[in-house]
Order: sequence, then structure tokens, then C-alpha cells
Amino acid sequence: MITLNARPESLTFAPERSALIVVDMQNAYTSPGGYLDLAGFDVSATQPVVDNINIAVAAARAAGMLIIWFQNGWDSDYVEAGGPGSPNYHKSNALKTMRQRPELQGTLLAKGSWDYALVDALQPQPGDIVLPKPRYSGFFNTPLDSILRSRGIRHLVFTGIATNVCVESTLRDGFFLEYFGIVLEDATHQAGPPFAQQAALFNIETFFGWVSDVQTFCTALSPQKLVNIA
Repeated sequence: MITLNARPESLTFAPERSALIVVDMQNAYTSPGGYLDLAGFDVSATQPVVDNINIAVAAARAAGMLIIWFQNGWDSDYVEAGGPGSPNYHKSNALKTMRQRPELQGTLLAKGSWDYALVDALQPQPGDIVLPKPRYSGFFNTPLDSILRSRGIRHLVFTGIATNVCVESTLRDGFFLEYFGIVLEDATHQAGPPFAQQAALFNIETFFGWVSDVQTFCTALSPQKLVNIA
């Protein structure tokens, strides 16, 4: 058992009965020329997040935690995205960007595309689980819940992008399903201005879960090992 210092209070759990969730660390959300960049969101500060996720993943894997990677997107014809009868069709900034710029059709968040791929610096290892998801929440229309329950996992440590969209959506759904959700704040990044990050973290620590950071997480898993945080 480890005790992780967090806000609003510490949590105690067994690493082998917990999972590190890496949300949507794809070119779409982190790289110049990816979907978020083309849709007008600032991705210039995502490299430290990539570096910190690498540190957290290495520490979690060494401690026996399950690592789950999510990729958000749809088939190349966007059938999975829903048509005009779906609110996703109207609210997805990727779909709106392609309607405004028809030359991008089939390139944003399409499975098999560069945009959909995980960034080169973050790659799953044998034993990790990679799950596609068609909506913001990693619990919606995926086997995540059954995967976790079959392993007796109740504590989920979240990293990834975007804090205020897919990270928060997945953590909220986990809360309703009786999972303990913890966000490592310096291993996440918002879509939008900085206040979106602050608001998401406030919501999480006040209503739905807990907030910690990568250094604290790594120290809890391995108190003797020092890490350099980006």
C-alpha cells in the first residue's frame, strides 16, 4: 500500500490494484499541425506534459500499475462520429474545422492518420492496454469498466489532454461508477486559456476526485528515487 499526498486529502491504495490512465496523447492534441492547433488552440506548452507523462508512466509501470492509453477519434468516413442528428457532429471542433476547411476532410482524428497516432515520445509497452474511444469519456462505448473490474482496480491516476474535456469527462464518469480518480496536474494540459485548467482542477478536487503532481506520485511509489520533473 502507498499513501499519495493529494488535494483535498491523501489517498491510500495498492499500486497493483490501480491504473495509470493516459488520455489522448496524440499528435492531434499536442503537435503543431494537429487538430487542436488547426482549430485555433494553443499547443505550445504541451512538451513538458509529454515529458512528465513519460516519468509518471515509468514509475507506475515499475510499481506494477496497469497502464491504459486512450486514443480519441473515428473511422475515416466519420460514421462513428455521428451525423447531423448527433450533438457531437455540432460540438466537435475537429468536425467543425473540417467543414470550414474541406481540404482537411479525412485527416483530423481519423484512425490510421498521423493526427490520430500517439506522439512518438509516448509509446505503449507490452502489457499496456490501448483503447480507442469515440467520445470525450473513456467509459463511453469502451470496455474500460469491465477491464478495471476484472482486475479489482478502483483507483485511477489520470494524465493527458485535455484536462477540461476528455480527462475531466472520464474522471467524472468514473466517479459515478465508484472509482477513485486522481489527476496529476502537471501531466495534463487544457484546451483553451489557463483558467480552463484551473476550473477543471477546482471541479475535480472539490466535487469528483483528487489532485496531485508527478513528483509527489513518483515519491509515493518509490520514496528513495529522485526524479527530474519538467
